[in-house]
Amino acid sequence: MVRSIEIHPDGRVDVVVSLTTPGCPIRAQFERAVVDNVGAIEGVTSVGVGFDVLSDTEKQGLQQKLGRPGGLPEGALAKVKNVICVASGKGGVGKSTMTANLAAALTAEGKSAGALDCDVYGYSIPRMLGVNSRPEVNAERKIIPLESPSGVKVMSIGFFVEENAAVVWRGPMLHKAIQQFLEDVDWGELDYLLLDLPPGTGDVSMTLAQLLPQAKILVVTTPQPAAQSVAARAAEMAAKVDLEVLGVVENMSGFTAPDGQRFTIFGEGGGQELADELDVPLLGKVPLEEALREHADAGDPLATSEPDAPASIAIRQAARGIIATTPVELPLMQAVAADMPATPAPIGGTELPVVQAGG
Repeated sequence: MVRSIEIHPDGRVDVVVSLTTPGCPIRAQFERAVVDNVGAIEGVTSVGVGFDVLSDTEKQGLQQKLGRPGGLPEGALAKVKNVICVASGKGGVGKSTMTANLAAALTAEGKSAGALDCDVYGYSIPRMLGVNSRPEVNAERKIIPLESPSGVKVMSIGFFVEENAAVVWRGPMLHKAIQQFLEDVDWGELDYLLLDLPPGTGDVSMTLAQLLPQAKILVVTTPQPAAQSVAARAAEMAAKVDLEVLGVVENMSGFTAPDGQRFTIFGEGGGQELADELDVPLLGKVPLEEALREHADAGDPLATSEPDAPASIAIRQAARGIIATTPVELPLMQAVAADMPATPAPIGGTELPVVQAGG
């Protein structure tokens, strides 16, 4: 929000921008944008940018002016058919890798998909999907998500901060950031929007439960009992906030050496045990494969770049499982208007002979 603009006789322009918080992580981006845009105006010799912070009363007034009294406004995400939160309960199980590859796999299956990086502190979706530029804003003042080479629409806090910059936010700021990514991004028509949740069951999970009561949870775990028990807490969180658990994906389910020998490095059967415990399907068992990591680092999801790789086959199977477990809305039959009598359809087919009853 621009607080004031002062134009001096010598061509200098001073602009004061009001921030919603003193520690705004994109303050530098605001400053550069003001300098670049105001400096391009004819007659401007220099630009000075100052900052202050909105008072609580001003924030409330701004929210009412923008139509955001709380929660998502009516119609937000109206064109998104399914919202799936990918959770793990703990870090290091490959949740982000699964999110990126599942989104790409859903696109390869003919579905339109998006990926929202809700892991504000540990954002990695942009790199894994091969996108890294500044999103544009359309005429309706909505942020246009970037589209990855695999066709996935992507949004992340990583697009708005310096490369590899640390994000140091408290809970309320996380809530606002997630809300804005859901409300102010022009996602358009999507069959699936996958949300890469941060580890744990804290602020972001509660925010999403509040904003997206229709969302479903996909739990990612490894076969290891320790990971399985922690992943169960993510499912328990979903139950407490009335979110449905869609299914379980087991990652790192085993490693096959070049000679064909298989090693269960992280144990075996944990994903199935968790799925049985939650009474949901085990959608896939993704093997430990070096190519999966290499393609994630290169921004080229293995699920689409090497569809015949063992990990790709498992991920594509999980994507098909997601499609199978999410309902398809059937078209409604239109009622015939009262003042327009329905015309009966002509009877077709082969006329059958009439059998005469015996006298």
